[in-house]
Amino acid sequence: MTSIEFNTKLSGLASVLHSFAYNLTKNSEDAKDLYQETAFRALSNRDKFQPDTNFKAWMFTIMKNIFINNYRKKIKANTVLDTTDNQYYLNSGSHAIPNSAEGSIMMKELNSMLEVLDDSTKVPFVMHFEGFKYQEIADELDLPLGTVKSRIFFARKELKERILSQYGFNPS
Repeated sequence: MTSIEFNTKLSGLASVLHSFAYNLTKNSEDAKDLYQETAFRALSNRDKFQPDTNFKAWMFTIMKNIFINNYRKKIKANTVLDTTDNQYYLNSGSHAIPNSAEGSIMMKELNSMLEVLDDSTKVPFVMHFEGFKYQEIADELDLPLGTVKSRIFFARKELKERILSQYGFNPS
């Protein structure tokens, strides 16, 4: 295919490609950029087009792939834009000082709720929380595996109900 034929086919698809680009980007400026990059790639890779194949499908594939690659780059970059005039805090590189007070309070409250549980459910739950596997708990307490799993389940369920009632949440 000669360059004149190629350019003619590309020009004939311009409006369709613009529409497709707008459908992908939902923004007219981004659509124009996408079309321009697609046309550039098609012109620079003109030798890779196989004659007697679907030119329109080839162009749509190029555009779709460019859009996907650009989208992935945007997601990967995950940049923070600060439009304030004073960007001292953004560029200062200072770190926040950790404060574990809130976590400590929550752990104290959870431990107090845990103390109210019956020992038959509390012991397997605490062991599981500390990292023991179900089978290790069953062996240690000389209980069947299913019993250990159900006791841990019931301990979780009771703790959840206590948390919901203490903090005013209505589970129904």
